[in-house]
Amino acid sequence: MAQGPVRYDSAGGRWVLVATVLGSSLAFIDGTVVNIALPAIGRDFDADAAGLQWTVNGYALSLAALILLGGSLGDRYGRKRVFAVGVAWFAAASLLCGLAPTIELLIGARVLQGIGGALLTPGALAILEASFVPEDRSRAIGAWSGLGGIGGALGPFLGGWLVEVAHWRLIFLINVPIAALVLLVTARHVPESRNPSAARELDVTGVLTGMAGLGGLTYGFTAWPSQGPGSPTVLVSLGVGALGMAWFVIAEHRSPHPMLPLTLFRAKAFTGANLVTFLVYAALGGVFFLVVLNLQVVAGFSPLAAGLALLPVTVLMLLLSARAGALGRRIGPRIPMTVGPLICAAALVWLSRIGPGASYPTEVLPPVIVFGLGLSLLVAPLTATALGALDDAHAGIASGVNNAVARAAGLLAVAVLPLAAGIGTGDLTDPAALAPTYRAAMLICAALMVAGSVLAMILVPGRLPRDASQAGSTAGQQ
Repeated sequence: MAQGPVRYDSAGGRWVLVATVLGSSLAFIDGTVVNIALPAIGRDFDADAAGLQWTVNGYALSLAALILLGGSLGDRYGRKRVFAVGVAWFAAASLLCGLAPTIELLIGARVLQGIGGALLTPGALAILEASFVPEDRSRAIGAWSGLGGIGGALGPFLGGWLVEVAHWRLIFLINVPIAALVLLVTARHVPESRNPSAARELDVTGVLTGMAGLGGLTYGFTAWPSQGPGSPTVLVSLGVGALGMAWFVIAEHRSPHPMLPLTLFRAKAFTGANLVTFLVYAALGGVFFLVVLNLQVVAGFSPLAAGLALLPVTVLMLLLSARAGALGRRIGPRIPMTVGPLICAAALVWLSRIGPGASYPTEVLPPVIVFGLGLSLLVAPLTATALGALDDAHAGIASGVNNAVARAAGLLAVAVLPLAAGIGTGDLTDPAALAPTYRAAMLICAALMVAGSVLAMILVPGRLPRDASQAGSTAGQQ
């Protein structure tokens, strides 16, 4: 087993990449594959729009609410240990999802899945940050982003094929053997790391207020279309959510051992990277939720064809993300993080034109390729900036914060975007209800990307201080 930081090109480095890529792909694949299965799940359970939204949001809610805790636990008790627990938990919850007899029990199992994802997701990035020597970290994160595209590529293909020729339940059951492989590789090849100065007490108040805040806002926005803005349920839920988020900030400010140390945001690069993350991943949450639905419900694609439609995005990320990470290290993160979202925004305006009878080669594939190029340029420098803006001791919490921001953004996007785009009380599986709002939703997502680009240009430094010093050291060695 590897001991201490390793080089990117070493055997130990390759095994660390395998474990973290496969582990994080479990959480990522389920976020995309479930979208492909939503029409089939809706038919089997006769579920309404809220039920389908909660099939996505039940997972995203517990993931976003607890991911900070997952990063904090990894810093305290060992990132490898918490990562392995998360993988095992995720596998058990996936089994429950595959066996769920009702939509309510499926949503409950998805909540449990999110808890496992909250433990394993920040651990994957924190393990990368702690396991590689400093000069190889940007390259490793870029490779992680790109290799994650393998899971992203296989996930929609396999998920669409399983839904079409077998049953949607298999998209959950297949997680179990993959998780077993991750646990084996992790046990044998991933080095343990932790923050020795981390407090041992858990921030219970932070966990509870964060869950109340995110849960209240998500439930309120999800219930709004069917119950109306004046409904007591909606008003109480949104009120609880707003109060919970305010209380969370106060509690973290006062806590002697906060789950989210607010002092971290004194680092301008860290704050800027997370603000950009929120806007970009809010857009991505809407895109991956609605594009696949639109292709099936409005354009008439089969589940397999819809799953394969976004395959070029993941292939491009696989091929280009490591290079984008190296580019961001060489020229600084500001330019890639400014240009990447603008390319994505142009692609989303193009994607908004997909309607009934759309042709894949002429109307879907070109904007998908442009979107993949934009994401490939953006994601690795964004992730490297969020992690590299803080010292190594805070790798777990930095990863947890960035993942929490991304997941919370996607969570709120799935809850809010259909409402903001005008779907009202419509059915997400009804072409007449979905088609008029799809274009508006894509334009909103494009606007979020443009806003992310502007923030990156203003808040992200031309070069991270740590990268600058490492670049000077490397130049001296050469």
